[in-house]
Amino acid sequence: MPLLNPASDQLVQKAPSSIPALFLSTKNLQKTLFAKNKNEMANLIETYACVPSTERGRGIIISGDSKSNSILYCNGRSVFIRHLDRPLDVAVYGDHSYPVTVARYSPNGEWIASADVSGTVRIWGTHNDFVLKNEFKVLSGRIDDLQWSPDGLRIVASGDGKGKSFVRAFMWDSGSTVGEFDGHSKRVLSCHFKPTRPFRIATCGEDFLVNFYEGPPFKFKLSHREHSNFVNCIRFSPDGSKLISVSSDKKGIIYDAKTGETIGELSCEDGHTGSIYAVSWSADSKHVLTVSADKTAKIWEIFEVGTGKVKKTLECPGSGGVEDMIVGCLWQNDHLITVSLCGTINLFSASDPDKPPLSLSGHMKNITTLTVLKSNQNMILSSSFDGSILRWIQGIGCSGKLKRKDCSQIKCLAAVKEEIITSGYDNKVWRVPLNEDECGVAEHIDVGSQPKDLSHAINSPDLALVSTDCGVVLLKGLQVLSNINLGFTVTASVIAPDGSEVIVGGQDGKLHIYSVSGDSLTEEATLEKHRGAISVIRYSPDVSMFASADLNREAVVWDRVSKEVKLNNMLYHTARINCLAWSPNSTMVATGSLDTCVIIHEVGKPPSSRITIKNAHPGGVYGLVFTDDCSVVSSGEDACIRVWRIAQQ
Repeated sequence: MPLLNPASDQLVQKAPSSIPALFLSTKNLQKTLFAKNKNEMANLIETYACVPSTERGRGIIISGDSKSNSILYCNGRSVFIRHLDRPLDVAVYGDHSYPVTVARYSPNGEWIASADVSGTVRIWGTHNDFVLKNEFKVLSGRIDDLQWSPDGLRIVASGDGKGKSFVRAFMWDSGSTVGEFDGHSKRVLSCHFKPTRPFRIATCGEDFLVNFYEGPPFKFKLSHREHSNFVNCIRFSPDGSKLISVSSDKKGIIYDAKTGETIGELSCEDGHTGSIYAVSWSADSKHVLTVSADKTAKIWEIFEVGTGKVKKTLECPGSGGVEDMIVGCLWQNDHLITVSLCGTINLFSASDPDKPPLSLSGHMKNITTLTVLKSNQNMILSSSFDGSILRWIQGIGCSGKLKRKDCSQIKCLAAVKEEIITSGYDNKVWRVPLNEDECGVAEHIDVGSQPKDLSHAINSPDLALVSTDCGVVLLKGLQVLSNINLGFTVTASVIAPDGSEVIVGGQDGKLHIYSVSGDSLTEEATLEKHRGAISVIRYSPDVSMFASADLNREAVVWDRVSKEVKLNNMLYHTARINCLAWSPNSTMVATGSLDTCVIIHEVGKPPSSRITIKNAHPGGVYGLVFTDDCSVVSSGEDACIRVWRIAQQ
């Protein structure tokens, strides 16, 4: 049974073209757009979220709210809210203008403060469509961490800046500064408010220092230099009695939270063998969770005297490669949460740490292609710019990442029964057999030029068409049947399901139709309707029609036999069209654009009766596919996948 996304009440209806495409927060997807015909709409039923952005050699911040049992993490310009009890329950805030680095709930859970690489902090509500409370320019450079004061009246932020401005504390409602933070000479990676009175702020960074400040107004008290490498994370215990710092020197040092004096260290026995990137306290202040570049997470028991001993080492599932380094963690309620370098979120049980973790996977980079397995329409395949291929099942979410020996970038992806065909930026076309969650031995052929488009003949799966800058390559398996220079700049192409016909789109906006005979192509017709370079061409499933779209935001539906236009004036996007998909019954065409919108047209009805899904993906829509006659799946630059249900009453 499909799990409903919090945006499942979203109604996206037919909208007048005069409404511009805006980069609104994804929560605004839940607004109802005006429609001429209220009997037709598209409802968002599922969101498959991306994973947190990570960087090798750096820890990341993952935070949460114990009351709602939800977590916050960042990817690109968006903040993601996921509920641990309902992992497919996802909400997204996307109003930042620059990549977001950290987000945290206020103590009462009513507000979220998020910061980005420009040094800006935005404070917004967790309800009422993420209404913006305040926006402040806090630092001149990237903000790496921020924390609320226990009373929710102040915020401290740390990161990079000019001169000695690496830390700033300010009032949450006015932005006025509440203290001076001298003592650091380099980027400050972490900061924390003491959760009990008297208030203290602790900071640490790339200058190997741990500094204490007392206030408010806050002023420098003392500094420690026990660490011999970057100090990556610093956290006060929930009861306000202790403070711990962890570093790339593999050490964890414990301090008295009130005086700032060093009282002990984490034991070296069975300790980490790599840089420690993050630390998180248990609610009872008796244990901490640490994660490291050695690919392990460790639960430590912290004694009253200020020393720590390893209680349990958690092994996260993975291949053991660099991508399995653990760079973030959070101890929340009964959940021990870790984040790997590849972005995978693992949820361990604190009460039963031997239990295998629940893994939440997804894309980290923008999704470039989307397709479904013909043998199972509920199985969705997606690939992203970094070369990852993931499988998704409607109602469940991610069902695993396809393991490939060759992890080159992917530009085009097609699924043929139990095989996938890919092309990238290295002039190669790969055929990869699928064996459950692993890929078989992949074979490739060099087509001599970078592929621009890739399609296969559904009824003759060995037959594939690859377009290059100035021509097309016809492949049978991994054998080149023909490599033809067409004499014009090619921008898109498609081969008919039976392999008897090829349509090639050019930079000049013309569609060239060729018949296929053996290894030769014979031009049969040239169609002129578009006023921009062709971006995508697709045959309808019943092969009676084909649709084309261009960079000048127009789409056209053609009759295959007569070559006449069946549906035109599809000019409702405000930017180039990137992708196009047909419904299985060949009655609907969906287009996705750089303008963030998905527009669904019904063949046989005027274009003005369209269904418009605005702001489907901030940054642009790059993948579309129908899984049935009423469900369309989209993907985009936000690295997320969304499933929409088209309702007709």
